[in-house]
Formats: sequence, C-alpha cells, structure tokens
Amino acid sequence: MLGRKRLILLGPPGSGKGTQAKLMSERYGLVHISTGDILRLAVQEGSALGRRVQSILDEGALVPDDLMIELIRERIDRPDCEKGYVLDGFPRTLGQAEALETIYEDLGEDVPRVLLFDVNSDVLAQRLTSRRGREARSDDAEAVQLERLRVYQRDTAPLVSYYEERGLLDRVDGCGNIEEVSARIARVVHS
Repeated sequence: MLGRKRLILLGPPGSGKGTQAKLMSERYGLVHISTGDILRLAVQEGSALGRRVQSILDEGALVPDDLMIELIRERIDRPDCEKGYVLDGFPRTLGQAEALETIYEDLGEDVPRVLLFDVNSDVLAQRLTSRRGREARSDDAEAVQLERLRVYQRDTAPLVSYYEERGLLDRVDGCGNIEEVSARIARVVHS
C-alpha cells in the first residue's frame, strides 16, 4: 500500500489522526495535509479564507464543501505533494468524498487507501479532555468538542461504509499509546 504514497485518515475528533499523520509524514516522507491546521492558520493570519471560516470553526460546524474542495484541490496540486501525502480531516462528508474522487479522476489517479481510526467513546472523551488542557485551540472548548463529535456521527461516519464498499478502507485500532497505534498503522501500510 505504501507504494501509492497517498493516504486518507478517517476517524472522530480525538481519534489520533493528527498525531499519527505527523508521524507518518516523518516516517514515510509524506506531506501532512491537515485541513484543520490550514483553516486555523488562515484564521490566525486573518486571511480572506480565515475570515470566512472563523465563525464556522467557533461553532464546531463543518466548513462548506465547496470551500474545502477548492482548498484541497489547490493543496494536493502543489509540487511538494508529488512524493505523496496524508490527508487528515478530509473528506468529512459524502459530498466531499465524491468531489475528491472527481479530483483524482481529473488528475488521472486512483483514490487513495483510507485508514479508519477505531476508538471507543470513553477513550475519545479522555483524549479530548486531556487535549483541552494542553492545546490552545478555539475548537477544543467542551461544547465545541461535543458538537464536533455530533457532526462527525451525522456527516462523517457514513464515509466508513462508502469506502468499505469500494474496498479502500483499512481499520486501525486507535486505542493505546502513540507507539502502539503507530505500529498497527505500519502493519497495515506494509501489508
């Protein structure tokens, strides 16, 4: 699977996607594309994009598909992505997944493999509570986190069956420490 050099990470907030994407980026020389990081940076910089998404992020809602698709298409077309990349936080809706397939068709590429981070609700709650104390992210307030989990269940969880039906989904047990999860990912990536 590593020969494809493009991966999509799927899982709820707190499942470890961002942490593992950073490690995969370092380990395999892939660009880590985090839509959350891109959006938070745009807000911090006060860019036009940042002004458009500030209130959306503060509410824990999803940024509209057309904006996210434009952002991803532009990002994966940059020269640094020629070696490969890990998509962290995209797609988040069925519409985004379908649009991503269109992007890959336009580029003459196959849709990447998808790694689903399976994490039970108790572990998610513990991780999100812990992160709230460590990181200064506006989307880590408790009410926002609860809304993000609700939005994930409503909008993103259906992507599991979408990718499973296409034979593109690999499940990874996301419980345990960073090293344990990383070892599980390595087994999937190298299988």
